[in-house]
Amino acid sequence: MDQLTVADALRLPPFRRASPLVLAGQSALGRPVRWAHSSELPDVASILRAGDLVITMGSGIPAEDPAALDQFARSLADVECAGLVLELGRRWSTEVPTELVETFEAHGVPLVVLRHEARFAALTQAIGERVIDAQIAGLRDAQRVHETFTELSFTHAGPAEILQAVQRLTGGPLVLENEQHRPLDFLAGADDLAGFLDGWQARSTRVRISGRTGWNQENGWLLTRLGTADQSWGRLVIAAPEPPSERLIAVAERAAAALALHRLHDRDRDNLIRRTHRELMSGLQTNPDSAELVHRCELAQFPVQRRSFLALVVRPRSVSGLPDLNEIAASTVHAAHAARVPALVCEVDRDIRILLSAAPSANPDALAERIAGRLRERHEVVVAAGRVAADRAGIQRSLLEATQVADAIPARQAGPGQPDVHRLEDLHLRGLLALFGDDERIRLFVDRELAPLRDHDAASQGGPQLLPALRALLDHPASKTTAAASLHLSRAAFYDRLGKIETILGVDLDEPDARVSLHVALLADELSARLPL
Repeated sequence: MDQLTVADALRLPPFRRASPLVLAGQSALGRPVRWAHSSELPDVASILRAGDLVITMGSGIPAEDPAALDQFARSLADVECAGLVLELGRRWSTEVPTELVETFEAHGVPLVVLRHEARFAALTQAIGERVIDAQIAGLRDAQRVHETFTELSFTHAGPAEILQAVQRLTGGPLVLENEQHRPLDFLAGADDLAGFLDGWQARSTRVRISGRTGWNQENGWLLTRLGTADQSWGRLVIAAPEPPSERLIAVAERAAAALALHRLHDRDRDNLIRRTHRELMSGLQTNPDSAELVHRCELAQFPVQRRSFLALVVRPRSVSGLPDLNEIAASTVHAAHAARVPALVCEVDRDIRILLSAAPSANPDALAERIAGRLRERHEVVVAAGRVAADRAGIQRSLLEATQVADAIPARQAGPGQPDVHRLEDLHLRGLLALFGDDERIRLFVDRELAPLRDHDAASQGGPQLLPALRALLDHPASKTTAAASLHLSRAAFYDRLGKIETILGVDLDEPDARVSLHVALLADELSARLPL
């Protein structure tokens, strides 16, 4: 039941029979009425609370004294009185003084006269009954909301069930969006708003709320944040063309709490599963023929008898934003499920490692492409693969190779336009250098080749840097013009830097052996900088 307003109160039968007439405060008739009092006290404001409606015969109104009348109306406005209802026939027979009307209009307090006699007890009773009925209805509605979300919590309901419950309780369209303001789920209301999702990401990005929950009037949205102020992972948006009621706000916040609880349960369950998967993956590398391990794999629905295996490493392209590995791992599990391939998925050293178990009739490389394609649609990641292992004995080699491939992929080759899955055969010299890992002999070779240029660049901070020029030359061996353009240098400036490099290193950069040696040193230096410690 909607909250009773002054306009609603005047439509109640006891008021209608008294022929109410609004003289002042017409624009404030939408004020909520909390209760009604009949009083003749000149200081009635002292006993009122916000939303109280005063019914009077007028004997306490100081109409003859303009200053006292102004103070009387001001005191009602200060306590946010819903309005004053005055019965004609006692103090004023047919009309009230103009000064009274003007004063109440000036203070924005509704002034209503009853042109026929009325029983004040009947008026206050009618309002009281409506207020109490609304309160009871509100309590019942609150109980319904409470029971709905309590049941969802007990059954560990997922986001789909939670959003469906919100839609049943609100009736309007709603959107679950992630932190980047991309819709994750959308449910249309009974009276769907045309174009509700049009230009969503751009519109949502502009909307900011100061607290946990807020109303955006421009879009007609009630928004509540999901997660904490420090670690928000999205928002729930419910259509609310009008200012939202307390009930609607409560539904939004209970839904946010239910989604957060599901996320915690989901992560706890996933973390337990991933710990188990990590133990199984480790066991398959060290003791793949253990009967107990085979049995545990079967229980984990990861078949190992008469299967081939393929290891993948999924690595975020950048750690500057601290990517959520839980989200990437969850996406990996969904991708493997969609590809209908059993998989062990776990986190190791800020990587997601995957081991696929392929049936004899399946193509493991094709399965890897499908999984990687789905992952790269949702996340900025590098997916590296080892070679297919024909049996359990080759699992360790496949995992090692996948890690080496991930280590060898340069950042510039991991973005759009690159293959979904990188393999050893795609890396050539980088693959060979990755196999050496952090070998001390490679470090000594790099220092011997590049140390003089490093010393020069360190000493000339703010001046011309030579290592970038060498890198550009080796990245564009067919055209020095293109190499110079990649550094936004003129040909003359670029040639000058190449001459300095030749002088410092004592080499001729046109000699193939010198170029190969320096190129290998630069590649090894780049790889060593990205190898895990």
